[in-house]
Amino acid sequence: MLKISEVKELIKLIDDSTISNFLYEQDGVKVEIKKNVGEAVVAAPVVTKTIQQEEAKTTKEVAVESVVTEAPEKSIDENLHKITSPMVGTFYQSASPDAPAFIKVGDKVTKDSVVCIVEAMKLFNEITAEVDGEIVEILVKDGELVEYGEPLFLVKA
Repeated sequence: MLKISEVKELIKLIDDSTISNFLYEQDGVKVEIKKNVGEAVVAAPVVTKTIQQEEAKTTKEVAVESVVTEAPEKSIDENLHKITSPMVGTFYQSASPDAPAFIKVGDKVTKDSVVCIVEAMKLFNEITAEVDGEIVEILVKDGELVEYGEPLFLVKA
């Protein structure tokens, strides 16, 4: 069975490669990693409804159009390092609800500094900074669900 550190290493290797889908099976244990390759833009179709009025015996057509637009993403300084989520789970800024946050904007971190916890399947995984620097921005709210590879923090290295 794979250790959590081995799974994290696999995730990093897949993330740094051009592989978009990875499947590993051994002794009935299956690990599947899928990487988002691009952003999907969703647009709702135009819906046309016909309303018949019995009394007037006329037909009216009403066009209902709805288009989903996405807010433009903030431009992120390319000199900043993104600390990303290594898994899908729930983001927590502290070890418990009454404990202070691991870090806040302006704090100095080292590559081994714990910056948050991501809970996945009742396992609390400590996420480290991976670089030395200063926290510039926290991109996720406490208790929010995060996706694999989603940026959590911006660090000025």
